[in-house]
Amino acid sequence: MPRDTKLIATNKKAYHDYFVDETFETGIALTGTEVKSLRENGASLRDSFASVRKGEVWLNNVHISPYSHGNRSNVDPDRPRKLLLHKKEIRYLVGKTKERGYTLVPLKLYFSGGNLVKVELGLARGKKLYDKREAIAERDQKREVERALRERAKE
Repeated sequence: MPRDTKLIATNKKAYHDYFVDETFETGIALTGTEVKSLRENGASLRDSFASVRKGEVWLNNVHISPYSHGNRSNVDPDRPRKLLLHKKEIRYLVGKTKERGYTLVPLKLYFSGGNLVKVELGLARGKKLYDKREAIAERDQKREVERALRERAKE
């Protein structure tokens, strides 16, 4: 994520549920009221995913609340939204998602350069339950080590 960015939403469950192998920065096609709503309220990436259909990448299950001052120009908050990628990247993602176990997961939604909305898309493999338990145990172990080091530093 570049420096001059303002984070809108993150998908915290993505790193818990998936091994993220690669990330891509993509643009997203939005209406004006959706951008205003993102500045005002934010969005939810929970349970969202991306899919490739007819040579285009679509972002599904992203909830962007309707703009409070919008009227009939407000659109469905859960509609599929088109992601903007180069053809070469789309072809690469099509090949990877056809492999067994790979899926496209949005990781972050943010403003880049002040007014452009970007999505960080991850090419990910699903974790098994034992992988999740292993990750939790590893995280707890790191926390214990850091706590012990802090205690030693206080003495």
